[in-house]
Amino acid sequence: MSRALRRLVLFVAGLLLIVSGLALIVLPGPLTIPPILLGVWLWSLEFEFARRWMRPLREKAALTWEKAKEKPAHTTVVTVLGLVGAAVVVWAAFRYDLIDRGRAAIGLG
Repeated sequence: MSRALRRLVLFVAGLLLIVSGLALIVLPGPLTIPPILLGVWLWSLEFEFARRWMRPLREKAALTWEKAKEKPAHTTVVTVLGLVGAAVVVWAAFRYDLIDRGRAAIGLG
């Protein structure tokens, strides 16, 4: 794989993970941090700016992990409920064609 193709693949994969993590902000629990960290980590394999971003992200992740370990049952329940909620939203979006309906409602479909 050429260096340019590798950079492109890592950039797109990292971007998708970061956007996914940001989209999960609406859900309760620590669901946003892992995909964002993974996306920035992928970028850090190839891009210097992402290497600089990793230090504070690692520190924040360590603090979050410590907080999650203080109340493991609470963290587990919130995380599971968040994942179930996300699954229900995705199911409903496909089951009831919510994306197409939304596009039609704003005049894009």
